[in-house]
Amino acid sequence: MEISNSFDVNSPISQVWAVLTDLERIAPCLPGAELTQSTPEQNHSGIIYEGVIKVKVGPVSVKYNGTASFTELDEANHRAVLVANGTGAAGAGNASATITAHLEALDDSSTRVHVDTDMTITGKLAQFGRGIMGDISSKMMNQFADNLSQVLAD
Repeated sequence: MEISNSFDVNSPISQVWAVLTDLERIAPCLPGAELTQSTPEQNHSGIIYEGVIKVKVGPVSVKYNGTASFTELDEANHRAVLVANGTGAAGAGNASATITAHLEALDDSSTRVHVDTDMTITGKLAQFGRGIMGDISSKMMNQFADNLSQVLAD
């Protein structure tokens, strides 16, 4: 399932880039997400982050344990790609996502954030249609944007 979202923040592009590419600072902005550990990757110069995310869709709540790491950080073009994979507890299924963020300077003090997510879900949450999942994703992205704005304001 592919989902695209955009939102604006009142901060310069360099400041948004610095926060958006720091998973330890950005993870708490995503509702239900929590980092539990970070370790150097074996074959890359990056870091693999371990964590959990709790997702509620209607009456169904699922907690995924998994990993996330940046596979691309292109500072010159303000483009970052994050790959995340998780396994749900108690047979809840699996989830994976490739999240591509691209920043666009609107002026010296504001930035548009474009986020494209290619997500695959199996198990309990897979029973919900694209429409419901898209609505949940939009709500989560709106909360993420509000939380990011607060982090940038601090």
